[in-house]
Amino acid sequence: MQLHDVHEGIQRRKKRKRVGRGVGSGHGKTSSKGHKGHSSRQGFKIGALFEGGQITLARRVPKRGFFNGAFKKHFVLVNLGELDSFFPEPGVVDEAALRATGLVKGYAHDGIKILADGEVTKAFEIHATKFSEAAVAKIEAAGGKAVVAPYIGKVAKPDETCGS
Repeated sequence: MQLHDVHEGIQRRKKRKRVGRGVGSGHGKTSSKGHKGHSSRQGFKIGALFEGGQITLARRVPKRGFFNGAFKKHFVLVNLGELDSFFPEPGVVDEAALRATGLVKGYAHDGIKILADGEVTKAFEIHATKFSEAAVAKIEAAGGKAVVAPYIGKVAKPDETCGS
């Protein structure tokens, strides 16, 4: 073997296969796709779960239980440590105050839940939809108060009301 033979037959840019250019090309007539059927058609793709026509695994495995995700409640989670750092003075912490600080954003949820992660050193009166038991204990130990308030959600402005 000579040094100039090392790269013999290796092309830097491989030419693409030109199919359907006559019988003499070796890839004419059916363009290497066989005869008829789905896979011979343009744009054909096999689905990821297709198993050659047999019943798919998802249909063979027995189903049990029920879960209706449409009715699941989604809460914005706020930790006590965040409240202690965002609010320098004790006072009332409600949804409006949490939105003003940026701890609660958007309206695609069903309420606000206060969790016990972190320490609270100020006597807050916290209005929220839900509280964890440990959070209530920490709030009351700091001299504060946990008030369960229903979540109102997005309140319409006067110009957004119907008919006026």
